[in-house]
Amino acid sequence: MASRLVLVIGDLFIPDRAPFKKLLTPGKIGQILCLGNLTDKETYDFLRQIAPDLQIVKGNFDVDAPNLALSKVVTHGSLRIGFTHGHTVIPPGDADSLLITARHMDVDVLLWGGTHKFEAYELEGKFFVNPGSATGAFSTGWFPDGEEPVPSFCLMDVQGDVLVLMLYIALLVGLLSLFSCRTRILLAAPSAWYLGTRGAPGDVDSFIAFEQPIALQGVLNNIGVEGKGDGVDPGVIIASPSKEDPDYFYTWTRDSALTAKMLIDAFIAGDTSLRPRIEDYISAQAILQTVASQSGDLSDGSGLGEPKFEVDSTAFTGPWGRPQRDGPALRATALITYSQWLLSTGDDSRVISKIWPIISNDLNYVGQYWNQTGFDLWEEVDGSSFFTVAVQHRALVEGQAFAEKIGMTCAACRTQAPEVLCFLQSFWNGDFITSNINDQNSRNGRDANSILASIHTFDPDTGCDDLTFQPCSSRALANHKAVTDSFRPLYALNSGRAEGTAAAVGRYTEDVYYGGNPWYLCTLAAAEQLYDAVYQINKTGSLVIDAISLPFFRDLDPSVAIGVYSPSSAVYSNITAALRDYADEYVSVVQEFTPPDGSLAEQYSRDDGSPRSAVALTWSYASFLTATARRSSVVPYSWGASKISSPAASCSGTSAPGTYAPPPIDCTSNVSNVAVTFDVRKPTTYGETVFVYGSDAALGSWDTSKGLELHAYRYKSSNPLWSGTARSVMEGKSFDYKYYKTGTDGKTVVYEGGDNRTYTVPEGCARNVVLVDTWQE
Repeated sequence: MASRLVLVIGDLFIPDRAPFKKLLTPGKIGQILCLGNLTDKETYDFLRQIAPDLQIVKGNFDVDAPNLALSKVVTHGSLRIGFTHGHTVIPPGDADSLLITARHMDVDVLLWGGTHKFEAYELEGKFFVNPGSATGAFSTGWFPDGEEPVPSFCLMDVQGDVLVLMLYIALLVGLLSLFSCRTRILLAAPSAWYLGTRGAPGDVDSFIAFEQPIALQGVLNNIGVEGKGDGVDPGVIIASPSKEDPDYFYTWTRDSALTAKMLIDAFIAGDTSLRPRIEDYISAQAILQTVASQSGDLSDGSGLGEPKFEVDSTAFTGPWGRPQRDGPALRATALITYSQWLLSTGDDSRVISKIWPIISNDLNYVGQYWNQTGFDLWEEVDGSSFFTVAVQHRALVEGQAFAEKIGMTCAACRTQAPEVLCFLQSFWNGDFITSNINDQNSRNGRDANSILASIHTFDPDTGCDDLTFQPCSSRALANHKAVTDSFRPLYALNSGRAEGTAAAVGRYTEDVYYGGNPWYLCTLAAAEQLYDAVYQINKTGSLVIDAISLPFFRDLDPSVAIGVYSPSSAVYSNITAALRDYADEYVSVVQEFTPPDGSLAEQYSRDDGSPRSAVALTWSYASFLTATARRSSVVPYSWGASKISSPAASCSGTSAPGTYAPPPIDCTSNVSNVAVTFDVRKPTTYGETVFVYGSDAALGSWDTSKGLELHAYRYKSSNPLWSGTARSVMEGKSFDYKYYKTGTDGKTVVYEGGDNRTYTVPEGCARNVVLVDTWQE
């Protein structure tokens, strides 16, 4: 069947920004449908050279072309394709209005522009395509704060009554990439239409080729860069650009460490362009370790358990689920991985002088606080979390080996790792991992927490070890089944998805946050564990099926039996192939519910698959990249799981008191404003409040009605600490200050004794300083 290639392009506006010209060759394209706002004759002449059959409609800025039609219809075989700029559609871009327009024009496909943003969807038997702006021109009202237009256009390969849509989108400056994203529009069976920008259903290779560069760019967009002007400090990794409903415009230690680990692994695998972002991350973490917060400060390490900070590297002072004890372990793991690479290049001095002090603080924190409860990775349950304990054990194991390698010591690593491993076994209930214990919740225990733990403690040089719950271990696979099966009857999206086939995966079945939906990162984690398992089974050259893992494997092959199978056996070949296919199915679930532009939010609706909660979630993008890297057998360094000692014979709640010191801070330029934290020890009675005021405007300019209120969130009878932070004090500025308290009536003021205190804000890199005082009687 003969086909014809049709270029769909519009809203050009900026002829000097036209990278699309490099991709278009005369004689290849049969027809061009231009949706208006061509704006200059040179571009018109260029398009005529590409294809003499140039069809144009009038855009709202084509004032010099009064004779152009507002809309047109072309016919290809049995397909009627209508096109219009879209400024006459009211409201602009409205799906119902576009449907009315398509019906009025009696077309099967309607092309429209005006929004400068790519869209493609099917509605009531008709297909709608907006190619976006070919030059990435801005359009007011269509882009959230911080989001920039991306140059894009489309090609349609028309084959009789079948239309294959291909999207070209600029992901890096000056570079346009083609994705194999084929949309077949079958007029005889409109229900079989699908969105080609994400690849055909089940065409995982095409979807990955489409999504990988988008996911990487999504991560990079969420990292602060010097001079970017968005208020995010260099190297600070935000969770999401979303500032309301929900507000995720913060940096979480856990999410940032997981993202940094992904970037470091990708850098080591060959993407050298990522190194500046990694170095910025290290510098940012050195600063954040010194920030006093509601969890504490660095003097006793307690401040390292603070879960999140403002994007300008100051303390978040609102209520939250704190402390969270997984962040320091994950950060240590990320920095140890990067340091291992630096050592391989001979850069021992940077590792020892700049990075080890950060790692050492984190390892000391883990050794001191691992046996105390804290909030889980979902920030909801105060207890003992499997994910937290698993990553803590890993950090201690690799921390000990790394310290010895560079001639340092980590006494806590050596003494506490066996105890942590012993405690880790407490989460296994004989059937699956109970993800949270020592808590007050009534959940059933099946939680994606446990799958995430398995993939983030994956060791490519270790076999299917049950003690560390390696991805291919019997325990981890049985748990995979228990967790993923729990969501099958829960979501409408999972209707018809039987055991042994992929399903949409959420956090836990009792989840009610934003209605309790599947999460992209949880669904991708289910895929990643299976890719990891395939890698480990092939690496060890043995497939072991026992009574614990048998139900999992029988979902893949009902006839399989308990036994040990070699690579030469049919069972081994069939099961490993089925495992990979099963993993691919989870990626296909994500593919099915990824929007046309490839953006990944936090969640997708349990009912219709539409994005929910925070947009452009960094962790979602990072999860896609780690899962697809494992699919390609791109694996991280070993962390020494195969060399660990056996767990302690009996578990004991030991700990190893740590020592902490501010790490050296790298910076490229001085900061203009510094956050000054005031810590003062003053015993008070219930209802009294301590304030600080002083000569600086941030302290009220000696006006007690404008003084800085301090908080007692760390107050204890043994340590009556009041604390608060003035966020913007000029570097180099000297000021006087003094403390006072108000009585239980909120009006009576009692000033501390003695002379006024004096402080000069340091010049240089420090973004945060802490003043530790005692009330003067």
